[in-house]
Amino acid sequence: MRAAVDQTTVAGLIAARRGDTTAGLRFEDQVWSWDDVVRESAARANVLLDRRRPGPFHIGVLLDNSPEYLFWLGGAALAGAAVVGINPTRRGAELERDIGHTDCQLIVTDEAGLDILGGIDVAPTLLVGTEETEGDADAPVPEDPVDPSELFLLLFTSGTTGAPKAVKCSQGRLARIAESVIEQRQYFGVDDTCYCPMPLFHGNALMALWAPALRAGACVALPTGRKFSASRFLADVRKHGATYFTYVGKALTYILATPEEPDDADNPLVRGFGNEASELDVERFQRRFGCRLVEGYGMSEGGATVARVPDMPKGSLGVAAEGTMIANQETGEECPPARFDEHGRLLNADAATGEIVNKLGAAGFEGYYNNPEAEAERLRNGWYWTGDLGYRDEAGFFYFAGRSADWLRVDGENFAAAPVERILMRFPGVVQAGVYPVPDELAGDQVMASIELAPGAAFDADAFEGFLADQPDLGTKWSPRFVRIAAELPLTASNKLMKKPLRDERWQCDEPVWWRADRRGTTFTLMTDDDRAALHAEFRAHGREGALQQ
Repeated sequence: MRAAVDQTTVAGLIAARRGDTTAGLRFEDQVWSWDDVVRESAARANVLLDRRRPGPFHIGVLLDNSPEYLFWLGGAALAGAAVVGINPTRRGAELERDIGHTDCQLIVTDEAGLDILGGIDVAPTLLVGTEETEGDADAPVPEDPVDPSELFLLLFTSGTTGAPKAVKCSQGRLARIAESVIEQRQYFGVDDTCYCPMPLFHGNALMALWAPALRAGACVALPTGRKFSASRFLADVRKHGATYFTYVGKALTYILATPEEPDDADNPLVRGFGNEASELDVERFQRRFGCRLVEGYGMSEGGATVARVPDMPKGSLGVAAEGTMIANQETGEECPPARFDEHGRLLNADAATGEIVNKLGAAGFEGYYNNPEAEAERLRNGWYWTGDLGYRDEAGFFYFAGRSADWLRVDGENFAAAPVERILMRFPGVVQAGVYPVPDELAGDQVMASIELAPGAAFDADAFEGFLADQPDLGTKWSPRFVRIAAELPLTASNKLMKKPLRDERWQCDEPVWWRADRRGTTFTLMTDDDRAALHAEFRAHGREGALQQ
C-alpha cells in the first residue's frame, strides 16, 4: 500500500506516488507509470545531491517539453533544489543574464540546448541522455525532509514589457496551488489525462496542470515533437485520450486557424483552462471541439485572481478575490465604476480604467529572486499591484484592459489597448491583433494596430473601413490610424504578444502598413516611402522629432 499523501511539499506529493502503477506520463509512443516517474526522479535527485556545492542550490533546466524535464522537476523536488526554467527563445547576453541573475550552479540540457548556450559564460552543464544524468534507476528516494518554505521554482515572467523577473515559488506554495486547483475545478482524477502544450518553464503548465495532476494521480501527456503544434493538437489529444489541457489565448487562435473537419468534435477532451482568449475564440473552440473552456485571470506571482461565475457579463473576467479593486495609478484611489451605453461602449474609460490591485494580496506573493526594486514596485503601500490595467462595472465584474504599458492618449483621452484588440479580432480572417501607441505628429499618441491574418486571407482596406464603422462599441478615439499587416507577430515562448518591437518599428518596417493620411479621415491607403518621408517632415515642422527617438 502506498504511503499517505504528504500535501505540504512537492517532494511529498512525488514520494507518495511510489508503487502507483497507473499511467503517470505519456510521450509519443512511450508510457511511464507513476512509480516509473518516481524512480526516474529519484535517480536524478541523487545525481543533483552528488553534484551539490556551496551556494544557492539552483538548477537551470533548458529543455523542451520532454519526459526528461519532468524527471528533473521531480528530482529537484526530492533533492530540495530549485528549478530555474530557462526560456529557450532567449539568446546571447540576455540568456547569460537570466542564468547569472538566478545563480544557477548547474544546467541540465540537451544537444539543442548546447547550441543555444554556445558562446556565453554559463555554469557547468549536464547533458541529458548520458549515463551520468540518468543515474541509478534503483536509487532510493531521498529521505531527508524538505521544508514547505524551501524554494522550488524560479519562473521567469514573459518579458513582454521589460527584462524578465524570476518569480519565487516554494514547495509549499506549489503544493497548496495543486490542492486548490483540484478543489476549485473538481475534474482531476486518476482517469484523467492532462495534455500539456504549454512550455514547462511556464507557470501555466506547472501550476494549472503538472502539480494538480501529480496531486491527483492523473496522467500527464506531452506534445509530439516536444513543442506545441496547432496542426498536431487534435491528433495528440486523440492519441493520448486527453481529457484536459491548458492554453493561452494565442494558442487557441492558431488551433482554430487549422482546416476544420466534420469530425473535430469526436475527441475525448472535456475541459480546458487558460487565459487571454477572446470570447469569439472561446465560443468557436467549444462549438468546434465539443470541449468546455474555463478562462481565469491570475499570475505566477500569486498576488491577485479573478474567477469566472455563472451569468457573468460578456467580455468580463468575472469576480475578483476579496480586497481587489481598480486603483488610479497616480493617486492610489479606487476608480469609479465603468459605465456603458446601450451598445456596450465604455463611456468613461479615462476615469474607470486603472491598475488591478489587491489590498490583501501581498501575503500570497513570495517575491522576485534578487530583485528588490521589482518587489517594491509590486508591493507599494503594502498592496499588491498587478501591473495590469482593468475596469470594474457597478455589479463588481472585472474587465481586462491590457498591460500598464498599453495606455494610449489620443486627443486628450486616455484608454487601454485590450478593448480595441477584442474588437479587431472580430474582423474576418484576423488570427491575432496587437494595439499600441505611436507618436502623433502634433501631440500625444495615435493608435496603431498590427494584425496577423489566417493563411490565404488578404487584407481588404475598404472592408476594414466598413467594419470599423459598424462596431457600436468602438470608442470615438479608438479606431487605428495605422494598420500593419504582419506575416507573423512576435511572441514569447508562452505565446504572449511582444509589443515592444512593434512599437519601436512603428511604420518603419518591411511589411505593408495601411494608414489614414488625413488624421481625421476614414480612408485607408497603402503607406509609401514618400508618405513616410512626408510624415516625418510633419514631425520636424511641429518640433516633435524627439517623439520618434523614444
